[in-house]
Amino acid sequence: MAARPDRMWPGRIWDGGERTLAGILGAMAMLIGLVQVLGRYFFPALAISWAEEVIVYLMIWAVMIISSQLVRTDGHVRPDLVLRLVRPNGQRWLEAFNCVVALIFCAGMIWYGWQIVDTSLLLDERSSSGLQFPMWIYYSALPAGGVLMTVRYLIRLYRYLFRFDPTTMSVGHHIGDHELSPDLAPLADL
Repeated sequence: MAARPDRMWPGRIWDGGERTLAGILGAMAMLIGLVQVLGRYFFPALAISWAEEVIVYLMIWAVMIISSQLVRTDGHVRPDLVLRLVRPNGQRWLEAFNCVVALIFCAGMIWYGWQIVDTSLLLDERSSSGLQFPMWIYYSALPAGGVLMTVRYLIRLYRYLFRFDPTTMSVGHHIGDHELSPDLAPLADL
């Protein structure tokens, strides 16, 4: 029995790296928030003025990094209800189509995200707080998340086109023809 591709070592390292990095960013945001709250209410001299800003930056980066995991685990938007109405071969082609649409969306994220980063670099844009954080670092989360999701969707598309296994890759169960209402019966032939 061959090992599942997502259980091979490069996949485990990639998954673990994303989850670990997102966890570290979330923990840092929580720690900064805790210091800010304690400083504000108990030790005003220790309160930091830029805490909310940095928390947002950290959480945005964590969300964009972990968005790749949503692709891997089928957590992004997809037509689950429709998929459950069609046979596994129809699901295969609907999933492949969904991957193509998602790849187009990711390409837009990368392109427009890079335009935002490039503009921020050209203008030397910085945050308005005393921290004067370079905004291009914050904006880079958008194309970075787009690249991570693009790679995942390319892997997913490859699997649906060339390595499709209906027993492990189909959604839910097939609804028998006798269970379909007459207006949905044409979907059963897909």
